[in-house]
Amino acid sequence: MGLSYGLFICFLLWGGTELCYPQPLWLLQQGASRPTPSAPPVTVECLEAQLLVTVSKDLFGTGKLVRPADLTLGPEACQPLVSADTDNVVRFEVGLHECGNSLQVTADSLVYSTFLLHDPRPVGNLSILRTNRAEIPIECRYPRQGNVSSQAILPTWVPFRTTVLSEEKLAFSLRLMEENWSTEKRSPTFHLGDTAHLQAEIDTGSHVPLRLFVDHCVATPTPDRHASPYHTIVDFHGCLVDGLSDGSSAFKAPRPGPDTLQFTVDVFSFVNNSRNVVYITCHLKVTLADQDPNQLNKACSFRKPSNSWSPVEGTADICDCCNKGDCGIPGHSRTQPRVMSPGPKSPSRKRRHVADEADVTVGPLIFLAEASDHDMEGWAAPRSSMALGGGLAAVASLTLAAVILAFTKRGSLSHTVSASQ
Repeated sequence: MGLSYGLFICFLLWGGTELCYPQPLWLLQQGASRPTPSAPPVTVECLEAQLLVTVSKDLFGTGKLVRPADLTLGPEACQPLVSADTDNVVRFEVGLHECGNSLQVTADSLVYSTFLLHDPRPVGNLSILRTNRAEIPIECRYPRQGNVSSQAILPTWVPFRTTVLSEEKLAFSLRLMEENWSTEKRSPTFHLGDTAHLQAEIDTGSHVPLRLFVDHCVATPTPDRHASPYHTIVDFHGCLVDGLSDGSSAFKAPRPGPDTLQFTVDVFSFVNNSRNVVYITCHLKVTLADQDPNQLNKACSFRKPSNSWSPVEGTADICDCCNKGDCGIPGHSRTQPRVMSPGPKSPSRKRRHVADEADVTVGPLIFLAEASDHDMEGWAAPRSSMALGGGLAAVASLTLAAVILAFTKRGSLSHTVSASQ
């Protein structure tokens, strides 16, 4: 009886019963959750040198099909493959280094990052849209060790000269870490007010001990470090200038080891940037571990309580130039990588040099607008579902009020009849 009465109230309020049940009736009676689609709307296949992305035209699962012309891949907006109108999917096939894909080198992986963008436009002379804009991050991870090819490696023998040179290759990396710094952060999503934990590392291999420094860092809305707008995080050869603002960004002291440098950045987003993503590119460099830090090689944080700069190691005076904004040769940290000799010259080692600088990018850092978006990490749900949920909540409240009112009136009527008897 209560169910029929609720249906009757829904019919009066909405002119039908479609909105009374967002799920099948048998699911509501058994307390089951909403069924999940049999196949994901976006699938990614990471090949040896290519990236294959397959997108369902029913991208949001609402029955409203997206147009292939509204879908692009990567910062360079690569177009999908030509497909027939009867196809239910849209396909992209691009090289790993195409479409503006970014590359991040971690301790054990090569990570290629990009994103799928759905940017709907009005059809014809209409000025309305029936689907939402959405950006879906995509990653392909490849192990740095082992053979990723099914073909034989040639030559099967390695010349001694090649072995000697490979021993001195330096691998720079920049990673997002969890708050306890023990593991790499699994999800790149943040909310404004959160803190990003970044860890710069250098894999020295058999090289002599080296000390790593973050020379310069800039944040941009695309992987291009020269893009606009931009925000400088580290400048002047190791001054974490982002800590001068209302944030608490700082280097972590003491560092875990000479080859690792950790720092935190209060997350932010660019004004009028609807994509809500940020890429951070840092210029990393190394010196010999036994070399004392100086104005060109330092890691300095601004301490608000004392209104002064403090180094991770070394004497305090190496940070004095951070206030002046002049810590050596202008633009020195942004020149081409130099070469350094790992030790005293000898007849067998005088040609052995290795680049001691590199630019490394981490991203995208994705910023969610509301705390409730935590459940949607890695996926942009359409706002129409939120509006429908609010409408259903209102219907439920009105239905409950109507039922209570009916029982109240019935109780009052019974009481009156008993009294008259």
